[in-house]
Amino acid sequence: MGYKRLAWCALLATFLAVMALPLSHASYTVTHLNVTIMLQSNTSAQVTELLTVEISNNSVSQYQTNRVALNLTLSEWQELIGPTLVQHIINPRTSVHNFALLPGSVIESNGVSIAYILMGYGVANVTFMNQTAPRTFVYRFNTATFNFEHGASGELLDPNTTLTVVLPKGAAIDSAYPLPDYPASAFTSGYKNTTTVSWMYGEPLSKFNLTFTITEGIQTEVVNFFVSIYDVLGAFTYVVIAILVLLFIIYAYIRVR
Repeated sequence: MGYKRLAWCALLATFLAVMALPLSHASYTVTHLNVTIMLQSNTSAQVTELLTVEISNNSVSQYQTNRVALNLTLSEWQELIGPTLVQHIINPRTSVHNFALLPGSVIESNGVSIAYILMGYGVANVTFMNQTAPRTFVYRFNTATFNFEHGASGELLDPNTTLTVVLPKGAAIDSAYPLPDYPASAFTSGYKNTTTVSWMYGEPLSKFNLTFTITEGIQTEVVNFFVSIYDVLGAFTYVVIAILVLLFIIYAYIRVR
């Protein structure tokens, strides 16, 4: 009987442990995810993910303790918050660097405890670039970067997720699909003077497309020319520039004479 009772106790303990697993993350609920991708002209991007997390009353003190424990890793935070902490936006196979996770303080709002968790990192090869003219560069978004939820038709935005893309300085949008939810006038105005676009409300992303063009000024082209020379010649570039300036002065002097 003793062995049978011991076996039943072990079975009951195992059952309770298994039942407790789904509840381990129940005290934290991610209610909204706001993702901003700031594209760079060198095809990289800086990504920030702001998660709004509701915390049950009995977990507030635990969250505050974990927040000041600066040595917690992303995996440990995922165990605390749940799998929704990292199941979005960037494909794990993508080259991610300079990752930072900043858990915010607890805020009371209408009797609910809320915290904002900010994650930031850099990503390489977010766009493909093709030079179509001496100072004209056409960019196309690399959809392999995405790691959104998968539906029947492919990747899509979670209903509680907002995706915002900020274009590089001087960029002009050529096309976008699906049509951005913000700003509403972007499509009707031909994306004129539009530097930021957003998607939300469960938009399908399986056929996502975003292309834009950057046309550099002549001054930028000159600067890039000398930068490329410096990459090849190093400090000797300054000697080359000095010689060019001297030759220009001599030429101007001869013309005046």
